[in-house]
Amino acid sequence: MTALRRYPVLLALVIGALFMVLPFLIVTVNAVKSPAEYSANGPLSLPEGVYLDGLKDFWERVDFGQKLVNSVIISGSVALGAVVLSVLNAYAIGIGRIKGRTWVLAFFVLANMLPQEALVYPVYYLSKEAGLYDTRLSVIIVFTVIQAAFGTYLLASVLGQFPREIIEAARIDGANKWQVLWRIVVPVSRPTIGVLLVFFFIWTWNEFLLPLVMLISNDNQTVSVALGVLQGQRLMDATMTNAAALLGVLPAIVFFLVFQRTLTRGIAVGAVK
Repeated sequence: MTALRRYPVLLALVIGALFMVLPFLIVTVNAVKSPAEYSANGPLSLPEGVYLDGLKDFWERVDFGQKLVNSVIISGSVALGAVVLSVLNAYAIGIGRIKGRTWVLAFFVLANMLPQEALVYPVYYLSKEAGLYDTRLSVIIVFTVIQAAFGTYLLASVLGQFPREIIEAARIDGANKWQVLWRIVVPVSRPTIGVLLVFFFIWTWNEFLLPLVMLISNDNQTVSVALGVLQGQRLMDATMTNAAALLGVLPAIVFFLVFQRTLTRGIAVGAVK
């Protein structure tokens, strides 16, 4: 009887997976069609051969290799920086029990809820004044702070439930605050930290508005900005459009698949807790 109850859930999961995978498959199929074949047979037909000129033309037109490097550097730096900042903040709030803990957490929640449209002009003005406008460092700093706001809120909730006996035992053994953090708290919280690292990378990779405003030079633009700018110029046919979409999303998918085990382990540990 229990097994019969699982079948509807399994069927719903399969249908949901199809809805998520099907658009990606359609984009992949259309990316390897010629424009003439796309016009003649439509977007749902299978390709008669492999046409790679659309991928090649898009790669060369936007200098995709440089855009890819920029996105990897920015997303990777933000993910690492935001995780470190989140750990330090959450350690002070969740375990250090600073005064006004509730209000501090409310501030981080409010900062995370602010729309990016409200940040555009202040961030633009500050980066101009600091001489960081149109540099990758400016975007890294902004998104590190934004992502760390969410990471601090999540980790502070987790560390607030951290066993005090373990910390007290470490202090009795002579461990100072830094040793407690890096040798005890961080290893125990590694699954949650791994989940944040994956999310921060993917979220930053998909960001468009602030990189569009802050990175105006072609050499500094990210993948998402390059895709949006080229689409706005209406210089691509259907085949190149699908090729652009495929190249834009493929690195994030690869990163997700590489760290899938880390993500699954972190969610499973959170569920057990």
